[in-house]
Amino acid sequence: MRMIFAAATLVMSGLVPAAHAQEDDIQSVITAQITAFQADDFEQAFTHASPLIQRIFGTSEKFGQMVQRGYPMVWRPDDVRFLGVEPRGDSLVQDVMIRDGDGRLHILEYDMIEGDGGWKINGVRMKPAQDGTA
Repeated sequence: MRMIFAAATLVMSGLVPAAHAQEDDIQSVITAQITAFQADDFEQAFTHASPLIQRIFGTSEKFGQMVQRGYPMVWRPDDVRFLGVEPRGDSLVQDVMIRDGDGRLHILEYDMIEGDGGWKINGVRMKPAQDGTA
C-alpha cells in the first residue's frame, strides 16, 4: 500500500508543476492581449487570437471594433483577476474576473487552445450575471 501511495505521490508531483506552468502560460497570453487592447494595439492583440478567430474577423481592425463594442470591459478594464482553469473538450477554459471603469464586475470564460505557436484565445464568453456582477 505504501508503494502505491509513494508512486501516486511521485506521479502527482510531476503533474502539478506542469499544470501550473500551463496555467501561467495561458494567463500570460490573456494578459498580453488585454495590455495590447489598453494601448489600442489591435494588431498585437489579434496575434493572440486563434486561427479560427482570425479567419472569422479577417483583420485586426474588425477584431478591435468587435472588442470595443461587444467587450468594452476587456478593452478598458479597471482590474483583472484570474480565477480557475478547467478542461472542456479539446481546450482549457480560464475564468477571468474583470472590473470595468464603472466598478461593475464581469466574469468571462476564455476558451484556450494550444497549437504550434503556443496558447491562443479561441473565444470569450460572458458568464451570466450573479450577485455583484454586471
